[in-house]
Amino acid sequence: MSTLTLRFPEPGDAEPVLEAVREALPELCRWMAWCHPGYSEADALQWIASQAKAREAGTAFEFLIVGDIGRLLGVCGINCINTVNRFANLGYWVRTSETGHGVAVQAVKLVARWSFEHTDLQRLEIVTAVGNEASQRVAEKAGALREGMLSSRLCIHGTFHDAVMHAIIRPTQSPTEP
Repeated sequence: MSTLTLRFPEPGDAEPVLEAVREALPELCRWMAWCHPGYSEADALQWIASQAKAREAGTAFEFLIVGDIGRLLGVCGINCINTVNRFANLGYWVRTSETGHGVAVQAVKLVARWSFEHTDLQRLEIVTAVGNEASQRVAEKAGALREGMLSSRLCIHGTFHDAVMHAIIRPTQSPTEP
């Protein structure tokens, strides 16, 4: 597995985002409510602009997953941040040619670590449609605990789906010995 880095999206990333989405379109459209067959550069630009605003507001922190040669591999981040109960949704997707190589697992671990170092979040929830077994395997390989099934939890393109809930909990600090 190659080394990857995470970075916030910038306006110049619209074309690589579009290219990665188009490559993964059949998989993404099946599981992601935001994805549609006509996904365009305008959609990518709008998403990038919305992420800058969300970071400023502290409501989401989405990262581009970038491979060791600078290629955009996918996206991973936290959103739907609940500041009262200190939890957020952790989501991810990887372009089709990069699936099965540990990219998503590595990205989830990096985002979880970043989240616990830069926010006061206690819990990161990974909610996947029951049939999305690949994403469930990513969650489990990244160390998330499977907590159960939620009825009609996700609405994808107007259809409700049952979902599996996984969670990554902030590691506890062990007291320092005198």
